[in-house]
Amino acid sequence: MENQGSHRRSFIKTSAAVAAAASVIQAPAPARAAGSNERLRIGFIGPGGRGFGAHVKKLAQLHKDGANIELVALAEVYSVQRDRVADYIEKETGFKPAKYVDYREMIEKENLDAVAIGTPDHWHAKQTIDALEAGLHVYCEKPMTKTVEESLKVVDAWRKSGKVMQVGVQSTSLPVWDEVRNLLQDGKLGKVLMYQTEYFRNSAQGQWRYYKLEPEMTPTNVDWKRWLGSDEGLAEEIPFDRAVYKQWRRFWPFGSGMYTDLFVHRTTAMLKATGLRFPARVVGAGGLYMEYDGRDVPDVATVAADFPEGVHGLVNATMCNQETRIQQLIRGHNGSFVFGNGEQFDGFDFVPERSQVTRIRDQKTERIATKPVADTTYAHFKNWIEACAAEEPMQCNNTPELGAAAIAVVTLGARSYREGTVFFFDGDSGKISTTDPGWAASWEKLSAARAPVKHIPGWRAGDTGSVLEEPEYMKLAGPWVDGKDPA
Repeated sequence: MENQGSHRRSFIKTSAAVAAAASVIQAPAPARAAGSNERLRIGFIGPGGRGFGAHVKKLAQLHKDGANIELVALAEVYSVQRDRVADYIEKETGFKPAKYVDYREMIEKENLDAVAIGTPDHWHAKQTIDALEAGLHVYCEKPMTKTVEESLKVVDAWRKSGKVMQVGVQSTSLPVWDEVRNLLQDGKLGKVLMYQTEYFRNSAQGQWRYYKLEPEMTPTNVDWKRWLGSDEGLAEEIPFDRAVYKQWRRFWPFGSGMYTDLFVHRTTAMLKATGLRFPARVVGAGGLYMEYDGRDVPDVATVAADFPEGVHGLVNATMCNQETRIQQLIRGHNGSFVFGNGEQFDGFDFVPERSQVTRIRDQKTERIATKPVADTTYAHFKNWIEACAAEEPMQCNNTPELGAAAIAVVTLGARSYREGTVFFFDGDSGKISTTDPGWAASWEKLSAARAPVKHIPGWRAGDTGSVLEEPEYMKLAGPWVDGKDPA
């Protein structure tokens, strides 16, 4: 690998075969780059819908607002979109960006410092690892990868690179989740038991079919084979189809529908709020019950995840109804935090359990204020740029280790739905199994031993809200051996 102090990198093709990462990691702090007061040179990979509407436009806005960045190049397989984005960048920044079809050529020739990846899901892992191994900072749109195995490779490549990587779940730049985590760790809810979250939508034409098909989308204007990634083994070669190209989230080879487009948003936020990371057990349910438009992915889905810390997570949604959503909340033995819906919060509610249970007399329902963020996408890119300038990987609000944990929840949920099985995940080894290691029995064993309960990472509240009272009459409990009263 090249010296990490070098401010400009040339692209080196290396193997993407890396070992699986542990559940929570700490990226090595690289030496500060020479000439670090120079502008951060950013290239865009696949600036299509989100890549243009969010990546390009928010970074152009940040450039206008004085961020020390340059939008210097883009790689896009659709010639019409390539010209559209380049013209926008030139108009907004005054800089005429270089245009490429293949992102690898852009990385090799443009002396970039960073890339923003907005391609379909099946390309994310390869492009991220290529960029990290070329010594570039990375912003990768959610989901971080298409599979759990890919996510672990990305985490490992990120750790080895020492570079900054932000995963594009913009709600992680809300201060509320750090605030909630501190309250949870201090025992405000007592033993944390579960979270539930949602992402309901409805549409007259069916989810993701609102991405318009254009007559100009033809095999002449779209490098279809490159988009598929068939030479790289990322997808099978199929005939060109405008709907597949533009509305790829409806089809399993390229995305996972609501699991990776929507569930990953809410799941990542819940993981950040609780401090939880990899699940130990995941099951998915649902079905394709209404949107019979040729799609593969379901329109009703639920993912249930169990964590080794003794917490249950639930995400539930349909893409055909949105006016009666379940509420987002976190439950503990002493009370709950209720967030409502969406991701724009000026506060959240603490709802206590009965004092007869908690033995806390002065607990009342209260509103806990938090600072709203008007534009979370802008804040998320700003956080990334600041982390790049400081060369501090852990300064990002959504690092790859959090991204990988969310991938494990949502994609194993999708696989469970498709394959009809329960998945078990070992966060230490990164191994996925369908063989039950004795999940229920392990908790029953703790109960039989009257063991202390397990807690979320960072717990510092001792036994608060975590211990059952022992009634005097429980002394009468126990097996009668040889007819003798255990009392």
